[in-house]
Amino acid sequence: MSTKQPSNAEIIPFLLDLFARRGAEEYLGEAVTMAQHMEQTAACAVANKETDAMIAAALLHDVGHFVTDLPLDAIDHGVDALHEQVGAHFLSQHFPAEVTEPIRQHVAAKKYLCAVDPEYFNLLSDASVLSLQVQGGPMTPTEKAEFESNPHYKQAVQLRKYDDDGKVIGLTIHPFREYLPLLQRLLVKAK
Repeated sequence: MSTKQPSNAEIIPFLLDLFARRGAEEYLGEAVTMAQHMEQTAACAVANKETDAMIAAALLHDVGHFVTDLPLDAIDHGVDALHEQVGAHFLSQHFPAEVTEPIRQHVAAKKYLCAVDPEYFNLLSDASVLSLQVQGGPMTPTEKAEFESNPHYKQAVQLRKYDDDGKVIGLTIHPFREYLPLLQRLLVKAK
């Protein structure tokens, strides 16, 4: 990861700038942009009356695509950029585990849902099916048990469902800027 880690005082302006600069990029073969996808995912969490932490996780779940050295289309070339790990690590300096752990686990949650719900796979977009293959396919029973031992796994599963629903063309949603007070409230105290 080549992005310099901003300070707590810099993180909110950094994220705002990141969405402004990179948000219009194509979202991995989907019909919405990166920003639209993350804003729609957050809108799903808001509509479901989630906690501020879960709304922030939904809004920021794909930030790892923006702060890695790998291109957005790496998955198209069979390379898993581990955006969920990169993003969670990047954000963990600023936000609590209630925000970062669902982000860290949202790809694992897709693999989990494919393993426990036979109908779930049929709900995936073509791009999600492709990425699932590169990410290792459905979980094995051992992986499933390990995933369920994570105290944030239920939130990760819920985030994954919002992620899947955040791909609607033309949906009117709140822009990133409107979430700034929520993100500010969640910032952890500098260590």
